[in-house]
Amino acid sequence: MLRNYISFRKAVAGYLGWWLFWIFVQTLVLHRLGLSWQIALTDAAISNFLLALVGIATENTYRFYNPGAGNRIQRLLYAITLSFAYIYALQFVLAKVFEQNLNYLQFLDNSLPLRYMIALLMIALMTVTSWLFYFMKEQYDNTQRKEEAEKLVREAELSALRLQLQPHFLFNSLNSISALAGSKPEEARKMIQQLSDFLRGTLKKDEQQLVQLADELTHLQLYLEIEKVRFGHRLATQINCDETALTKLLPSLLLQPLVENAIKFGLYDTIENITIGITAKVDGTNLHIQISNPFDASTSRPKTGLGFGLTSVQRRLQLIYARQDLLQLEQKENTFTATLIIPQLA
Repeated sequence: MLRNYISFRKAVAGYLGWWLFWIFVQTLVLHRLGLSWQIALTDAAISNFLLALVGIATENTYRFYNPGAGNRIQRLLYAITLSFAYIYALQFVLAKVFEQNLNYLQFLDNSLPLRYMIALLMIALMTVTSWLFYFMKEQYDNTQRKEEAEKLVREAELSALRLQLQPHFLFNSLNSISALAGSKPEEARKMIQQLSDFLRGTLKKDEQQLVQLADELTHLQLYLEIEKVRFGHRLATQINCDETALTKLLPSLLLQPLVENAIKFGLYDTIENITIGITAKVDGTNLHIQISNPFDASTSRPKTGLGFGLTSVQRRLQLIYARQDLLQLEQKENTFTATLIIPQLA
């Protein structure tokens, strides 16, 4: 409120300063044309006061009604009409003020065409300025509304992607707990506790769009502990991260679907032990994270598309960073590697 009041006072002061300047200039000109200082000042004050009222009327007109960019004829007619109205009012007021001064009245009649041309130029300038200001303001407001709407859509889609990820993982975990409940009740209870800790951490992270890599890895460890209960000694992980990379930011809950994808296509089609590799480093202004898993090309089932996990990660990156090249997939010999490139926003 205080800021708006200060801005209003500055605008009023600037407007008054502008018209006081023109009163001064017109007074000098009229005096050079033979009028006394008193008559010249009175003429200039009345002329510019009426012109200022026209400016206020013009500004308010375009504030509440702003014709499109193509309505040039309408703006021209508006300026011409206001100029005639201004000259008529000016002639009437000055004739009343100086009705006893016949020399001035003769001067007034002779100067009306020039006054009209000057008024037309001034009013045309005010018309164009007011129209341009409110036209640009309307464009800015439309852009802001569009960006806000797009932001809400992105946030809604990101939220929907998270909601889809949680049941996907939860169902797998509950199936594993059900399988362990009869044969290994202690491991089932342990897994329930780990699942509880993981979901509690997930709820906290849902409100954070960007988190440090160190926090994301801590949360990922809870997920990996659950998966290690499911798969036992068959699953191992190797995490190598630069110290500088640990403080860099990335979207929360981004690594889990990639690691889940690595476990799925690394373990499901083989009976061998596998190691999921996670490496992170800083390259320039980007954080690079690689998640790799071995796979057996002879037993691996053919895939169509990227699968939900990879697709969700790619979509989230596109929504947040407006880029489609931040997830790179590479299949080389018997290793599948997913590389994340996370720009570090200033």
